[in-house]
Amino acid sequence: MPAYLAFLRAVNVGGTGKLPMAELRTWLTHLGLADVRTVLQSGNALFRAGSTSPEKLEQRLTAAAAKDLGLKTTFFVRTVPAWSQVIARNPFPSEATSDPAHLVVLLLENAPAAAQVKALQTAISGREQVRAHGRQAYVFYPDGIGESKLTLAVIEKRLGTRCTGRNWNTVQKMAALAASAE
Repeated sequence: MPAYLAFLRAVNVGGTGKLPMAELRTWLTHLGLADVRTVLQSGNALFRAGSTSPEKLEQRLTAAAAKDLGLKTTFFVRTVPAWSQVIARNPFPSEATSDPAHLVVLLLENAPAAAQVKALQTAISGREQVRAHGRQAYVFYPDGIGESKLTLAVIEKRLGTRCTGRNWNTVQKMAALAASAE
């Protein structure tokens, strides 16, 4: 069975979307997924499932979370090989080494058009930098994330798609978890 990585949007952040990771693991197992493991409290999971597309898993898990858990979230699912490509395509390798907490990978529901990425880049008022590839975007926040005007709401509006973000430290933790599953 292939391994998949799942990232939940807006779980255990700012008092919203409360979902203990033990409950997430139990629920995913109840859905028939195997070898379920989680990392951190922000809704990051690894599991095995029958061969299917990540998009179909996203739809299934998002709908089931609403029905079974009363949780309004979105699941972003990637295969283990796709996650390796997310890391390999990082356009900010020096920042990944020198300032990993301020480099964020955004997992996107849909791949934005080049014009949408350009509109987002044009809308940046600070020193943030954005690059996109497929269903991922990479944002470097040299002055920190907390005070930045480049929020997820702004990003989603400009790119025309929902997203969730993980800093490079979490990206690496998920890569290590994926490697242990191989």
